[in-house]
Amino acid sequence: MEYAKEAVKRGATALGIVYKDGVLLATVKPTAKLMVSESIEKIFQIDEHVGAVASGLLADARILINQTRVRAQVHRITYEEPIDVWNVARVIGDRMQLSTLYAGLRPYGVTILIGGIDKTGKHLIESDPSGMLYEWKAYAIGRGSTIANKILAQKWKEDLTEKEAIKLVGEIIEKTEKEKKSSIDMAVIREADKKFRKLSEKEIK
Repeated sequence: MEYAKEAVKRGATALGIVYKDGVLLATVKPTAKLMVSESIEKIFQIDEHVGAVASGLLADARILINQTRVRAQVHRITYEEPIDVWNVARVIGDRMQLSTLYAGLRPYGVTILIGGIDKTGKHLIESDPSGMLYEWKAYAIGRGSTIANKILAQKWKEDLTEKEAIKLVGEIIEKTEKEKKSSIDMAVIREADKKFRKLSEKEIK
């Protein structure tokens, strides 16, 4: 478990913010000269109204997200309504916790922030390698999380607008990752339409 948590600490800074009209998820795109940065997926869409951002071993995140997408679709077909954000988080948390129980399995070396909007409101939920679930108003994971969470504690407020939330993310990434704003990857789920949408580079700028 300690090794799994260490893998998360070495991952790129990722964060989520619940703002006045929605939920924002953000992380840093890799910027290696010859790499196609779009090929590395760190922000995932789970359902129309739910997304996630991961830090740590991204291959582990991909497997967990794929399993969760299936569960979300099964729920939609079975009950003819979208899955609740907390149910999505429990699917991920349960799978992560299961891998801590048996010999021969290793814990997933990833922490996932699940953000979304359902009939109960806006949610941002963290699932750590142990499978423990925590709900936050704003939270950061990865190598810059200590600094990022200090900034969020000082600057987050209930009536934060989308523009202010994006600006705050830019400020945090600059201080934790030493990267330009253009290398930031962001997605929003807005209360108006409850739809997951990735922001373009132009919108972020």
